[in-house]
Order: sequence, then C-alpha cells, then structure tokens
Amino acid sequence: MAPEPLTPANTTIVLVDYAVGFANLLGSHDLTSHIHNVTGLAKTAKWYESGLVVTNGESSKPSGPLYPELLEVIGDEPVIERATDFNSFLDKRFAAAVRAAGRENLVIGGIATDGCVLQTVLGGLREGYRVHVAVDASASLTTEAHETAIQRMVQAGVVPVTWFSLAAEFQLDPTFHDTPHRMRLMQENVPAMAMSVRSYLNALQQGKRAAAAV
Repeated sequence: MAPEPLTPANTTIVLVDYAVGFANLLGSHDLTSHIHNVTGLAKTAKWYESGLVVTNGESSKPSGPLYPELLEVIGDEPVIERATDFNSFLDKRFAAAVRAAGRENLVIGGIATDGCVLQTVLGGLREGYRVHVAVDASASLTTEAHETAIQRMVQAGVVPVTWFSLAAEFQLDPTFHDTPHRMRLMQENVPAMAMSVRSYLNALQQGKRAAAAV
C-alpha cells in the first residue's frame, strides 16, 4: 500500500535541542547550511500551519537557549524545556504537547542526531506515531555519528526526509497550492537554487531584449 502524503493537517514538526552551545561542536554539517535547514524546517511548520512542538534542555545550562535565528522564526511558540531526558517523550509536557497537536505523522529534526534526536524518534515509534526524521536539519559531532544514527532509525522503521522536500509535499495540499510559500523558502533558505532561478530569469530577459532588437 502506498503511504499517504504528508500534509499540514496530518503532520507535526518537532524541533529538538537546537541550542547555541552545541552549534560550534557540530562536524557533520556546515554551520551556515545547518542553520538554513533548521530555520527552513521551522518556517515550513509556521507558514503551512502544520503542528509544531519545540523543545530544548534547560537554557540556564551551558548548552544555552535556542539559536536566535530559530527563535526569530518561531516567535511566541512555546519552548518546552526538559531537565535530563534524551528521549523527549519521557517529559510529560512534551508528550502532552505532541498528543494535543492531534496528528499521526511526526517529522523530527534536531541535535545531536545520535543523541536526543535518535532517542526521541525511537520514543515516537513506541508511542505509535508514524515517524520521519529530517536528515538535513539534524546534525552530530561527526559524519559517522550522524549517518550511523540515521541508519539505526531507518532500520527501526523511520522514514528519512529533507526539509525542502517536505515543504514541496505540503505545497501540494489544495489549501496551499497557490501560495508563494515554497518560492519564498527557496529564496530565503536555499541560496544556490535561488541563484539558479535568477540566472534563468536573466536569460529570459536577455532573450526578450535580443528578440525586440531584431
């Protein structure tokens, strides 16, 4: 049986532990690209109006608060601070927030992939959710640690996704089909693709000028 599409109505995006104290420790992804991917995933949740649950460790600890770029995107969205649990579902407030979102699909991104992301993903499976991991919006200290954690999740039944492919799937929903969300995401968070579009549009303009001059 083909899986049903991910839609804003049936999906909750979960953001786990994007704390400033971890950022410069990450070795699996370039930091600039990582922040683009994280904020892109958050914008996807906000603009397409999916479920959204945000969690972090205690901001008073050395790991600190969430990335300021992420806080700017999520605005007044509540951040559930956990004490020690690697599996966020062991925190009653977090588990209640995911249940309250009322959606059967989870898309989880965070850091570290082989730590709180892995354990939260496995926790979501145990709770009966259909779990997806945003591989490019997650990161670890090494590429090996990141990729090994992804392999373990996939073997457990988790589906890997990328944040921009998720946005494209949300765009297919009739409610959002004609909105500019995906183009805006590309312009703000996928710089290389945005430059390619500008190059294409410039070529069209040059062609029109050449034709008019004949």
